[in-house]
Amino acid sequence: MSHPLLQVSGLACERGDRLLFADLSLSVAPGTLLRVEGPNGAGKTTLLRILSGLHDFYDGDVRWCGEPVRRVRDHFLRNLLYLGHRPGIKPRLTPMENLRSLVSGANVGDERLEWALDEVGLLPFAHTLCDRLSAGQQRRVALARLYLSDHALWILDEAFTAIDRDGVAALESLLAARARAGGAIILTTHHPLALADVTTLTLTGAEQELAP
Repeated sequence: MSHPLLQVSGLACERGDRLLFADLSLSVAPGTLLRVEGPNGAGKTTLLRILSGLHDFYDGDVRWCGEPVRRVRDHFLRNLLYLGHRPGIKPRLTPMENLRSLVSGANVGDERLEWALDEVGLLPFAHTLCDRLSAGQQRRVALARLYLSDHALWILDEAFTAIDRDGVAALESLLAARARAGGAIILTTHHPLALADVTTLTLTGAEQELAP
């Protein structure tokens, strides 16, 4: 059995005067696909931001490869790809320009960037300013990063938002392939996943249930 990449124990977080979750524990090994679900306001995005190192106001222990994340932060971030629920792209740049910026320093050539855009159906719009694209197309620009990523852990917040049926099917196929290759994925989505071997973590306020 693979050793965990990410381990969480006794995690608790408050927002205002409200406890979002408490005593939350989970373990994410290579090849794991973990879906976090729950009603609006249950703390799904907050949890993903904690796991991504973007939110420090919590109690509990978060470890990367057995070490506290705060101690090995640089190594952790080099192995993480986080996509928030917003596209995170610059509207006055084209899809090609956005991808060049997002993978800067990774030695990725234009041919591979064009391949990634083709995979998400955006190659005809590669040189169109993103503020002229639809919300779904802008989301696809962000999702093209996944085709260029070999990060050990993907954390995706509502990755299926604003994409059409073909886009949903392509993304599901990509996630399945990534998990089979040993990548670990944590995601939130309101979309019912047509994938096997998905573990579900359900947040319900200060209580949560982890199920296979």
